[in-house]
Amino acid sequence: MADLLTHEEYKALAAALDLPQNAWIDGAYRPAISGKTFETVNPATGVVLGTVAACGAADVDFAVAKAREAFEDGRWSRLHPAARKDVLVRLAKLMERNARELAVMESLDSGKTIYDCESVDIPESIHVIKWHGELIDKIYDQVSPASADHIAMVVREPVGVVGLVLPWNFPLLMLAWKIGPALAAGCSVVVKPAAETSLTALRLAELAAEAGLPRGVLNVVTGSGADVGEPLGRHPDVDMVSFTGSTVTGRRFLNYSADSNLKEVVLELGGKNPCIVLDDAEDLDAVAAHVVNGAFWNMGQNCSAASRLIVQSGIKDRLLKKVEEHSREWVVGDPLNPEVRVGALVSKAHFGKVAGYLKAAAGEKIVMGGKVVAEGFIEPTVVEVASNDATLAREEIFGPILTVITVGSFEEAIAVANDTDYGLAASIFTANGKRALRGARTLRAGTVTVNSFGEGDITTPFGGYKQSGFGGRDNSIHAHDQYTQLKTIWLDLTDTADTAID
Repeated sequence: MADLLTHEEYKALAAALDLPQNAWIDGAYRPAISGKTFETVNPATGVVLGTVAACGAADVDFAVAKAREAFEDGRWSRLHPAARKDVLVRLAKLMERNARELAVMESLDSGKTIYDCESVDIPESIHVIKWHGELIDKIYDQVSPASADHIAMVVREPVGVVGLVLPWNFPLLMLAWKIGPALAAGCSVVVKPAAETSLTALRLAELAAEAGLPRGVLNVVTGSGADVGEPLGRHPDVDMVSFTGSTVTGRRFLNYSADSNLKEVVLELGGKNPCIVLDDAEDLDAVAAHVVNGAFWNMGQNCSAASRLIVQSGIKDRLLKKVEEHSREWVVGDPLNPEVRVGALVSKAHFGKVAGYLKAAAGEKIVMGGKVVAEGFIEPTVVEVASNDATLAREEIFGPILTVITVGSFEEAIAVANDTDYGLAASIFTANGKRALRGARTLRAGTVTVNSFGEGDITTPFGGYKQSGFGGRDNSIHAHDQYTQLKTIWLDLTDTADTAID
Protein backbone atom coordinates (compact mmCIF):
# COMPACT_ATOMS: atom_id res chain seq x y z
CA MET A 1 0.00 0.00 0.00
CA ALA A 2 1.25 3.48 -0.86
CA ASP A 3 1.71 5.99 1.95
CA LEU A 4 -1.53 7.88 2.44
CA LEU A 5 -1.73 11.59 1.73
CA THR A 6 -3.48 14.20 3.84
CA HIS A 7 -7.13 15.05 3.46
CA GLU A 8 -6.27 18.35 1.79
CA GLU A 9 -3.87 16.66 -0.63
CA TYR A 10 -6.55 14.17 -1.69
CA LYS A 11 -9.05 16.98 -2.24
CA ALA A 12 -6.52 18.82 -4.40
CA LEU A 13 -5.91 15.68 -6.48
CA ALA A 14 -9.64 15.18 -6.88
CA ALA A 15 -10.11 18.73 -8.15
CA ALA A 16 -7.36 18.24 -10.74
CA LEU A 17 -8.64 14.94 -12.21
CA ASP A 18 -9.51 14.74 -15.88
CA LEU A 19 -12.54 12.46 -15.78
CA PRO A 20 -13.52 10.34 -18.81
CA GLN A 21 -16.86 11.13 -20.43
CA ASN A 22 -17.40 8.82 -23.39
CA ALA A 23 -17.76 5.11 -23.95
CA TRP A 24 -14.69 3.16 -25.09
CA ILE A 25 -15.36 1.16 -28.26
CA ASP A 26 -12.92 -0.22 -30.82
CA GLY A 27 -9.89 1.39 -29.21
CA ALA A 28 -11.20 4.94 -28.80
CA TYR A 29 -13.46 7.13 -26.69
CA ARG A 30 -16.79 7.63 -28.46
CA PRO A 31 -19.98 9.48 -27.54
CA ALA A 32 -23.26 7.61 -27.58
CA ILE A 33 -24.66 7.28 -31.07
CA SER A 34 -27.76 9.11 -29.85
CA GLY A 35 -25.64 11.88 -28.36
CA LYS A 36 -27.33 11.37 -25.00
CA THR A 37 -25.46 11.68 -21.69
CA PHE A 38 -26.22 11.16 -18.01
CA GLU A 39 -24.77 12.79 -14.91
CA THR A 40 -22.41 10.95 -12.62
CA VAL A 41 -22.64 12.24 -9.06
CA ASN A 42 -20.33 12.18 -6.07
CA PRO A 43 -22.56 10.42 -3.50
CA ALA A 44 -20.69 12.00 -0.59
CA THR A 45 -21.47 15.57 -1.67
CA GLY A 46 -24.26 15.35 -4.22
CA VAL A 47 -22.06 17.34 -6.60
CA VAL A 48 -22.16 16.37 -10.28
CA LEU A 49 -18.71 15.12 -11.28
CA GLY A 50 -19.47 15.25 -15.00
CA THR A 51 -21.50 13.64 -17.74
CA VAL A 52 -21.03 10.20 -19.26
CA ALA A 53 -22.24 8.78 -22.57
CA ALA A 54 -25.73 7.31 -22.18
CA CYS A 55 -25.42 4.46 -24.64
CA GLY A 56 -28.18 2.30 -26.03
CA ALA A 57 -28.85 -0.75 -28.16
CA ALA A 58 -27.14 0.77 -31.21
CA ASP A 59 -23.94 1.28 -29.23
CA VAL A 60 -24.14 -2.29 -27.93
CA ASP A 61 -24.53 -3.55 -31.50
CA PHE A 62 -21.49 -1.53 -32.58
CA ALA A 63 -19.35 -2.71 -29.66
CA VAL A 64 -20.34 -6.38 -30.13
CA ALA A 65 -19.60 -6.15 -33.87
CA LYS A 66 -16.14 -4.74 -33.17
CA ALA A 67 -15.50 -7.36 -30.48
CA ARG A 68 -16.57 -10.11 -32.89
CA GLU A 69 -14.34 -8.71 -35.62
CA ALA A 70 -11.38 -8.65 -33.23
CA PHE A 71 -12.10 -12.20 -32.08
CA GLU A 72 -12.53 -13.72 -35.53
CA ASP A 73 -9.46 -12.14 -37.11
CA GLY A 74 -7.35 -13.47 -34.24
CA ARG A 75 -5.58 -10.24 -33.33
CA TRP A 76 -5.91 -11.34 -29.67
CA SER A 77 -7.58 -14.77 -29.60
CA ARG A 78 -4.83 -16.39 -31.70
CA LEU A 79 -1.96 -14.33 -30.35
CA HIS A 80 0.79 -16.42 -28.76
CA PRO A 81 0.01 -16.92 -25.06
CA ALA A 82 3.32 -15.35 -24.05
CA ALA A 83 2.44 -12.24 -26.07
CA ARG A 84 -0.96 -11.96 -24.38
CA LYS A 85 0.80 -12.36 -21.04
CA ASP A 86 3.15 -9.48 -21.84
CA VAL A 87 0.22 -7.16 -22.57
CA LEU A 88 -1.58 -7.92 -19.31
CA VAL A 89 1.62 -7.57 -17.29
CA ARG A 90 2.23 -4.18 -18.94
CA LEU A 91 -1.35 -3.21 -18.08
CA ALA A 92 -0.73 -4.11 -14.43
CA LYS A 93 2.38 -1.92 -14.44
CA LEU A 94 0.48 1.00 -15.96
CA MET A 95 -2.25 0.60 -13.35
CA GLU A 96 0.42 0.66 -10.65
CA ARG A 97 1.91 3.81 -12.17
CA ASN A 98 -1.54 5.45 -12.12
CA ALA A 99 -2.76 3.85 -8.90
CA ARG A 100 -3.37 7.05 -6.96
CA GLU A 101 -5.38 8.59 -9.81
CA LEU A 102 -7.50 5.43 -9.98
CA ALA A 103 -7.99 5.43 -6.19
CA VAL A 104 -9.18 9.03 -6.05
CA MET A 105 -11.43 8.53 -9.09
CA GLU A 106 -12.95 5.42 -7.49
CA SER A 107 -13.59 7.20 -4.21
CA LEU A 108 -15.23 10.20 -5.88
CA ASP A 109 -17.47 8.08 -8.08
CA SER A 110 -18.60 5.49 -5.53
CA GLY A 111 -18.39 7.07 -2.06
CA LYS A 112 -15.83 4.44 -1.03
CA THR A 113 -13.22 5.62 1.45
CA ILE A 114 -9.85 6.60 0.05
CA TYR A 115 -8.39 4.39 2.78
CA ASP A 116 -10.02 1.30 1.25
CA CYS A 117 -9.30 2.37 -2.32
CA GLU A 118 -5.60 2.91 -1.59
CA SER A 119 -5.11 -0.08 0.70
CA VAL A 120 -7.34 -2.76 -0.85
CA ASP A 121 -9.24 -2.07 -4.06
CA ILE A 122 -6.57 -0.66 -6.35
CA PRO A 123 -3.62 -2.81 -5.19
CA GLU A 124 -5.76 -5.94 -5.39
CA SER A 125 -7.05 -5.00 -8.85
CA ILE A 126 -3.47 -4.66 -10.06
CA HIS A 127 -2.52 -7.98 -8.50
CA VAL A 128 -5.49 -9.75 -10.15
CA ILE A 129 -4.59 -8.53 -13.63
CA LYS A 130 -0.95 -9.49 -13.18
CA TRP A 131 -1.81 -12.91 -11.70
CA HIS A 132 -4.07 -13.90 -14.57
CA GLY A 133 -1.61 -12.51 -17.07
CA GLU A 134 1.22 -14.58 -15.63
CA LEU A 135 -1.00 -17.67 -15.73
CA ILE A 136 -1.69 -17.50 -19.47
CA ASP A 137 1.28 -19.55 -20.65
CA LYS A 138 1.22 -21.93 -17.69
CA ILE A 139 -2.13 -23.65 -18.25
CA TYR A 140 -1.72 -26.96 -20.06
CA ASP A 141 -4.30 -28.84 -22.05
CA GLN A 142 -4.70 -32.61 -21.58
CA VAL A 143 -4.31 -35.93 -23.31
CA SER A 144 -6.83 -38.48 -22.12
CA PRO A 145 -5.99 -42.17 -21.57
CA ALA A 146 -6.90 -43.96 -24.79
CA SER A 147 -5.93 -47.14 -26.62
CA ALA A 148 -2.60 -47.51 -28.40
CA ASP A 149 -4.45 -46.89 -31.65
CA HIS A 150 -5.80 -43.50 -30.63
CA ILE A 151 -4.79 -40.15 -29.15
CA ALA A 152 -7.48 -38.06 -27.49
CA MET A 153 -6.63 -34.44 -26.82
CA VAL A 154 -8.76 -32.19 -24.60
CA VAL A 155 -8.05 -28.58 -25.46
CA ARG A 156 -9.42 -25.23 -24.29
CA GLU A 157 -10.57 -22.59 -26.73
CA PRO A 158 -11.79 -19.07 -25.88
CA VAL A 159 -15.57 -18.94 -25.71
CA GLY A 160 -15.73 -15.90 -28.01
CA VAL A 161 -17.38 -12.54 -27.35
CA VAL A 162 -18.19 -12.07 -23.69
CA GLY A 163 -20.50 -9.56 -21.98
CA LEU A 164 -19.25 -8.52 -18.54
CA VAL A 165 -21.83 -6.76 -16.40
CA LEU A 166 -20.40 -5.13 -13.28
CA PRO A 167 -21.76 -4.08 -9.88
CA TRP A 168 -21.20 -0.67 -8.31
CA ASN A 169 -19.77 -1.76 -4.96
CA PHE A 170 -16.26 -2.70 -6.17
CA PRO A 171 -16.11 -1.10 -9.63
CA LEU A 172 -12.47 -1.61 -10.57
CA LEU A 173 -11.86 -4.79 -8.60
CA MET A 174 -14.85 -6.59 -10.12
CA LEU A 175 -13.72 -5.42 -13.56
CA ALA A 176 -10.32 -6.96 -12.87
CA TRP A 177 -11.90 -10.19 -11.58
CA LYS A 178 -13.67 -10.57 -14.91
CA ILE A 179 -11.36 -9.17 -17.58
CA GLY A 180 -8.32 -10.90 -16.05
CA PRO A 181 -9.40 -14.47 -16.92
CA ALA A 182 -11.53 -13.45 -19.93
CA LEU A 183 -8.66 -11.69 -21.69
CA ALA A 184 -6.19 -14.32 -20.56
CA ALA A 185 -8.37 -16.95 -22.27
CA GLY A 186 -8.29 -14.98 -25.53
CA CYS A 187 -11.86 -13.66 -25.49
CA SER A 188 -13.02 -10.27 -26.69
CA VAL A 189 -15.16 -8.46 -24.12
CA VAL A 190 -17.89 -5.84 -23.93
CA VAL A 191 -18.05 -4.38 -20.42
CA LYS A 192 -21.16 -2.77 -19.00
CA PRO A 193 -20.15 -0.93 -15.80
CA ALA A 194 -22.78 0.13 -13.30
CA ALA A 195 -24.23 3.50 -14.28
CA GLU A 196 -23.33 4.83 -10.82
CA THR A 197 -19.63 3.95 -11.19
CA SER A 198 -18.35 4.03 -14.77
CA LEU A 199 -15.22 6.15 -14.50
CA THR A 200 -12.45 3.74 -13.53
CA ALA A 201 -13.59 1.14 -16.09
CA LEU A 202 -13.21 3.76 -18.81
CA ARG A 203 -9.80 4.83 -17.56
CA LEU A 204 -8.61 1.23 -17.38
CA ALA A 205 -9.67 0.63 -20.99
CA GLU A 206 -7.50 3.56 -22.01
CA LEU A 207 -4.56 2.12 -20.05
CA ALA A 208 -5.13 -1.28 -21.68
CA ALA A 209 -4.78 0.29 -25.11
CA GLU A 210 -1.57 1.95 -23.97
CA ALA A 211 -0.34 -1.47 -22.80
CA GLY A 212 -0.83 -2.84 -26.31
CA LEU A 213 -4.25 -4.51 -26.14
CA PRO A 214 -5.55 -4.53 -29.75
CA ARG A 215 -8.55 -2.39 -30.58
CA GLY A 216 -11.92 -4.06 -30.29
CA VAL A 217 -10.78 -6.58 -27.68
CA LEU A 218 -11.90 -4.51 -24.68
CA ASN A 219 -14.96 -2.27 -25.03
CA VAL A 220 -16.74 -0.33 -22.28
CA VAL A 221 -20.34 0.66 -23.00
CA THR A 222 -21.81 3.02 -20.41
CA GLY A 223 -25.47 3.51 -19.59
CA SER A 224 -28.42 2.07 -17.74
CA GLY A 225 -29.37 -1.55 -17.28
CA ALA A 226 -32.41 -1.19 -19.50
CA ASP A 227 -30.53 0.58 -22.29
CA VAL A 228 -27.24 -1.36 -22.23
CA GLY A 229 -27.48 -4.38 -19.92
CA GLU A 230 -30.60 -5.87 -21.47
CA PRO A 231 -29.47 -5.44 -25.13
CA LEU A 232 -26.15 -7.02 -24.17
CA GLY A 233 -27.90 -9.92 -22.44
CA ARG A 234 -30.18 -10.50 -25.40
CA HIS A 235 -27.57 -9.99 -28.13
CA PRO A 236 -27.43 -13.00 -30.48
CA ASP A 237 -23.71 -12.54 -31.17
CA VAL A 238 -22.63 -12.56 -27.50
CA ASP A 239 -21.44 -16.05 -26.54
CA MET A 240 -21.63 -15.72 -22.76
CA VAL A 241 -22.39 -13.20 -20.02
CA SER A 242 -20.78 -12.95 -16.62
CA PHE A 243 -22.89 -10.91 -14.22
CA THR A 244 -22.25 -9.76 -10.65
CA GLY A 245 -25.08 -8.00 -8.87
CA SER A 246 -28.48 -8.53 -7.34
CA THR A 247 -30.38 -11.80 -7.50
CA VAL A 248 -33.34 -9.99 -9.07
CA THR A 249 -31.24 -8.76 -11.99
CA GLY A 250 -29.47 -12.10 -12.29
CA ARG A 251 -32.83 -13.76 -13.00
CA ARG A 252 -33.33 -11.33 -15.87
CA PHE A 253 -30.09 -12.43 -17.52
CA LEU A 254 -31.29 -16.03 -17.47
CA ASN A 255 -34.44 -14.89 -19.24
CA TYR A 256 -32.44 -12.86 -21.76
CA SER A 257 -30.39 -15.95 -22.57
CA ALA A 258 -33.45 -18.16 -22.91
CA ASP A 259 -35.14 -15.63 -25.18
CA SER A 260 -32.11 -15.22 -27.46
CA ASN A 261 -29.27 -17.57 -28.34
CA LEU A 262 -29.01 -19.61 -25.09
CA LYS A 263 -25.72 -17.92 -24.33
CA GLU A 264 -23.89 -19.20 -21.28
CA VAL A 265 -24.61 -17.19 -18.13
CA VAL A 266 -22.42 -17.00 -15.03
CA LEU A 267 -24.04 -15.37 -12.00
CA GLU A 268 -22.47 -14.07 -8.79
CA LEU A 269 -25.36 -12.71 -6.77
CA GLY A 270 -26.37 -11.70 -3.27
CA GLY A 271 -25.71 -13.01 0.19
CA LYS A 272 -26.99 -12.96 3.75
CA ASN A 273 -23.85 -14.35 5.24
CA PRO A 274 -23.64 -15.87 8.71
CA CYS A 275 -20.83 -15.29 11.18
CA ILE A 276 -21.02 -17.95 13.91
CA VAL A 277 -19.30 -17.32 17.23
CA LEU A 278 -19.37 -20.27 19.64
CA ASP A 279 -18.91 -20.19 23.42
CA ASP A 280 -15.37 -21.54 23.23
CA ALA A 281 -14.09 -18.89 20.81
CA GLU A 282 -10.73 -17.54 21.91
CA ASP A 283 -9.69 -13.87 22.16
CA LEU A 284 -13.06 -12.15 21.86
CA ASP A 285 -11.31 -8.87 21.16
CA ALA A 286 -9.84 -10.29 17.94
CA VAL A 287 -13.16 -11.97 17.11
CA ALA A 288 -14.98 -8.66 17.49
CA ALA A 289 -12.50 -6.95 15.17
CA HIS A 290 -13.26 -9.55 12.49
CA VAL A 291 -17.01 -9.22 13.05
CA VAL A 292 -16.91 -5.44 12.70
CA ASN A 293 -14.72 -5.57 9.61
CA GLY A 294 -17.00 -8.17 8.07
CA ALA A 295 -20.14 -6.15 8.76
CA PHE A 296 -19.05 -2.57 8.05
CA TRP A 297 -16.26 -2.76 5.47
CA ASN A 298 -17.29 -0.80 2.39
CA MET A 299 -20.33 0.43 4.35
CA GLY A 300 -21.69 -3.11 4.30
CA GLN A 301 -22.07 -2.85 0.52
CA ASN A 302 -20.48 -6.24 0.01
CA CYS A 303 -22.17 -9.42 -1.18
CA SER A 304 -20.00 -11.42 1.23
CA ALA A 305 -20.55 -9.07 4.20
CA ALA A 306 -20.92 -10.88 7.52
CA SER A 307 -24.36 -9.40 8.03
CA ARG A 308 -25.77 -12.03 10.46
CA LEU A 309 -23.91 -12.52 13.74
CA ILE A 310 -25.06 -15.86 15.15
CA VAL A 311 -23.64 -16.01 18.67
CA GLN A 312 -23.96 -18.63 21.39
CA SER A 313 -25.73 -17.25 24.45
CA GLY A 314 -22.87 -17.81 26.92
CA ILE A 315 -20.66 -15.15 25.36
CA LYS A 316 -23.17 -12.88 23.63
CA ASP A 317 -23.02 -9.96 26.07
CA ARG A 318 -19.23 -9.96 26.29
CA LEU A 319 -18.86 -10.19 22.53
CA LEU A 320 -21.35 -7.41 21.83
CA LYS A 321 -19.51 -5.13 24.22
CA LYS A 322 -16.30 -5.78 22.27
CA VAL A 323 -18.13 -5.26 18.97
CA GLU A 324 -19.41 -1.91 20.21
CA GLU A 325 -15.90 -0.87 21.25
CA HIS A 326 -14.39 -1.74 17.86
CA SER A 327 -17.25 -0.12 15.96
CA ARG A 328 -16.32 3.24 17.49
CA GLU A 329 -13.09 3.09 15.49
CA TRP A 330 -15.09 3.16 12.24
CA VAL A 331 -15.36 6.91 11.77
CA VAL A 332 -18.06 8.20 9.42
CA GLY A 333 -17.23 11.13 7.16
CA ASP A 334 -15.73 12.48 3.94
CA PRO A 335 -14.43 9.50 1.94
CA LEU A 336 -11.37 11.52 0.87
CA ASN A 337 -10.27 11.84 4.50
CA PRO A 338 -7.79 8.96 5.05
CA GLU A 339 -8.90 8.66 8.70
CA VAL A 340 -12.48 7.86 7.71
CA ARG A 341 -13.54 4.20 7.53
CA VAL A 342 -17.23 4.61 6.67
CA GLY A 343 -18.00 6.68 3.60
CA ALA A 344 -21.17 7.42 1.67
CA LEU A 345 -23.62 4.87 0.30
CA VAL A 346 -23.33 4.72 -3.45
CA SER A 347 -26.44 6.67 -4.47
CA LYS A 348 -29.41 8.58 -3.17
CA ALA A 349 -31.70 5.70 -4.12
CA HIS A 350 -29.61 3.11 -2.28
CA PHE A 351 -29.29 5.37 0.74
CA GLY A 352 -33.08 5.59 0.87
CA LYS A 353 -33.38 1.81 0.73
CA VAL A 354 -30.89 1.22 3.57
CA ALA A 355 -32.38 4.04 5.65
CA GLY A 356 -35.70 2.21 5.31
CA TYR A 357 -34.20 -0.76 7.14
CA LEU A 358 -33.43 1.52 10.09
CA LYS A 359 -37.18 1.82 10.54
CA ALA A 360 -37.37 -1.97 10.84
CA ALA A 361 -34.47 -1.82 13.31
CA ALA A 362 -36.40 0.63 15.48
CA GLY A 363 -38.82 -2.18 16.31
CA GLU A 364 -35.99 -4.42 17.52
CA LYS A 365 -33.30 -4.04 20.21
CA ILE A 366 -30.69 -1.59 18.92
CA VAL A 367 -27.33 -2.33 20.54
CA MET A 368 -25.63 0.66 18.94
CA GLY A 369 -26.10 3.13 16.11
CA GLY A 370 -29.38 3.26 14.26
CA LYS A 371 -29.12 6.81 12.97
CA VAL A 372 -28.65 8.66 9.70
CA VAL A 373 -25.55 10.83 10.12
CA ALA A 374 -26.24 12.98 7.06
CA GLU A 375 -27.74 12.57 3.60
CA GLY A 376 -25.97 9.53 2.15
CA PHE A 377 -24.30 8.48 5.41
CA ILE A 378 -25.51 5.87 7.93
CA GLU A 379 -23.60 5.07 11.10
CA PRO A 380 -22.55 1.48 11.90
CA THR A 381 -25.57 -0.17 13.50
CA VAL A 382 -25.94 -3.37 15.53
CA VAL A 383 -29.45 -4.78 16.10
CA GLU A 384 -30.55 -7.82 18.10
CA VAL A 385 -33.54 -9.70 16.70
CA ALA A 386 -35.68 -12.36 18.31
CA SER A 387 -35.17 -14.95 15.59
CA ASN A 388 -33.86 -15.64 12.13
CA ASP A 389 -37.37 -14.92 10.80
CA ALA A 390 -36.99 -11.16 11.31
CA THR A 391 -36.85 -8.99 8.19
CA LEU A 392 -33.36 -7.78 9.11
CA ALA A 393 -32.19 -11.41 9.24
CA ARG A 394 -33.81 -12.51 5.98
CA GLU A 395 -33.24 -9.70 3.49
CA GLU A 396 -29.94 -8.50 2.05
CA ILE A 397 -29.61 -4.93 3.37
CA PHE A 398 -26.33 -3.99 1.67
CA GLY A 399 -25.61 -1.35 4.27
CA PRO A 400 -23.80 -0.95 7.63
CA ILE A 401 -26.37 -2.86 9.68
CA LEU A 402 -25.36 -5.99 11.61
CA THR A 403 -28.13 -8.33 12.76
CA VAL A 404 -27.49 -10.38 15.91
CA ILE A 405 -29.21 -13.73 16.54
CA THR A 406 -28.69 -15.67 19.79
CA VAL A 407 -28.49 -19.49 19.75
CA GLY A 408 -28.01 -22.14 22.40
CA SER A 409 -25.82 -24.72 20.68
CA PHE A 410 -23.48 -25.54 17.82
CA GLU A 411 -26.22 -27.50 16.08
CA GLU A 412 -28.67 -24.61 16.32
CA ALA A 413 -26.04 -22.18 15.03
CA ILE A 414 -25.48 -24.28 11.89
CA ALA A 415 -29.21 -24.69 11.32
CA VAL A 416 -29.83 -20.93 11.61
CA ALA A 417 -26.83 -20.17 9.39
CA ASN A 418 -28.15 -22.43 6.63
CA ASP A 419 -31.71 -21.12 6.97
CA THR A 420 -31.40 -18.60 4.12
CA ASP A 421 -31.99 -18.42 0.39
CA TYR A 422 -28.34 -17.50 -0.08
CA GLY A 423 -25.05 -19.36 0.24
CA LEU A 424 -22.15 -17.12 -0.67
CA ALA A 425 -19.91 -16.92 2.40
CA ALA A 426 -19.84 -17.88 6.07
CA SER A 427 -17.52 -17.64 9.07
CA ILE A 428 -17.18 -19.76 12.19
CA PHE A 429 -15.19 -18.89 15.34
CA THR A 430 -14.34 -21.72 17.74
CA ALA A 431 -11.30 -23.16 19.51
CA ASN A 432 -12.50 -26.71 18.86
CA GLY A 433 -10.83 -28.00 15.71
CA LYS A 434 -13.35 -30.76 15.06
CA ARG A 435 -16.30 -28.40 15.41
CA ALA A 436 -14.58 -25.91 13.13
CA LEU A 437 -14.13 -28.51 10.42
CA ARG A 438 -17.58 -30.04 10.92
CA GLY A 439 -19.10 -26.58 10.73
CA ALA A 440 -17.11 -25.64 7.63
CA ARG A 441 -18.21 -28.84 5.89
CA THR A 442 -21.87 -28.45 6.92
CA LEU A 443 -22.32 -24.75 6.11
CA ARG A 444 -23.93 -24.28 2.69
CA ALA A 445 -21.67 -21.58 1.34
CA GLY A 446 -19.06 -21.22 -1.38
CA THR A 447 -16.43 -19.80 0.99
CA VAL A 448 -16.18 -20.63 4.69
CA THR A 449 -13.56 -18.94 6.85
CA VAL A 450 -12.48 -20.33 10.22
CA ASN A 451 -11.57 -17.91 13.02
CA SER A 452 -11.44 -15.04 10.55
CA PHE A 453 -13.51 -13.03 8.11
CA GLY A 454 -12.46 -13.00 4.47
CA GLU A 455 -12.93 -14.27 0.94
CA GLY A 456 -9.66 -16.12 0.43
CA ASP A 457 -7.40 -14.57 -2.20
CA ILE A 458 -6.73 -14.66 -5.93
CA THR A 459 -5.68 -18.32 -5.71
CA THR A 460 -9.03 -19.51 -4.30
CA PRO A 461 -12.33 -19.71 -6.23
CA PHE A 462 -15.11 -17.33 -5.17
CA GLY A 463 -18.80 -17.97 -5.75
CA GLY A 464 -21.87 -19.28 -4.02
CA TYR A 465 -24.52 -21.90 -3.46
CA LYS A 466 -28.28 -21.57 -3.89
CA GLN A 467 -29.47 -18.08 -4.91
CA SER A 468 -26.00 -16.61 -4.51
CA GLY A 469 -25.18 -17.67 -8.05
CA PHE A 470 -23.89 -20.43 -10.27
CA GLY A 471 -22.25 -21.22 -13.57
CA GLY A 472 -18.65 -20.51 -12.64
CA ARG A 473 -16.30 -19.00 -10.12
CA ASP A 474 -14.33 -15.78 -9.92
CA ASN A 475 -10.66 -15.88 -8.91
CA SER A 476 -8.18 -18.75 -9.09
CA ILE A 477 -7.36 -20.95 -12.06
CA HIS A 478 -11.02 -22.07 -12.03
CA ALA A 479 -12.09 -18.60 -13.21
CA HIS A 480 -10.60 -19.40 -16.62
CA ASP A 481 -12.99 -22.32 -17.13
CA GLN A 482 -16.05 -20.12 -17.67
CA TYR A 483 -14.36 -18.19 -20.48
CA THR A 484 -13.30 -21.28 -22.42
CA GLN A 485 -14.90 -24.15 -24.26
CA LEU A 486 -13.56 -27.68 -23.97
CA LYS A 487 -12.94 -29.47 -27.27
CA THR A 488 -12.08 -33.12 -27.76
CA ILE A 489 -9.78 -33.92 -30.68
CA TRP A 490 -9.80 -37.67 -31.42
CA LEU A 491 -6.98 -39.03 -33.53
CA ASP A 492 -7.20 -42.52 -35.06
CA LEU A 493 -3.70 -43.97 -35.47
CA THR A 494 -4.65 -47.25 -37.02
CA ASP A 495 -2.88 -48.07 -40.28
CA THR A 496 -5.51 -48.03 -43.01
CA ALA A 497 -3.41 -50.48 -44.97
CA ASP A 498 -3.85 -53.08 -42.18
CA THR A 499 -7.62 -52.79 -42.27
CA ALA A 500 -8.09 -52.49 -46.02
CA ILE A 501 -10.09 -55.21 -47.78
CA ASP A 502 -8.07 -57.14 -50.37
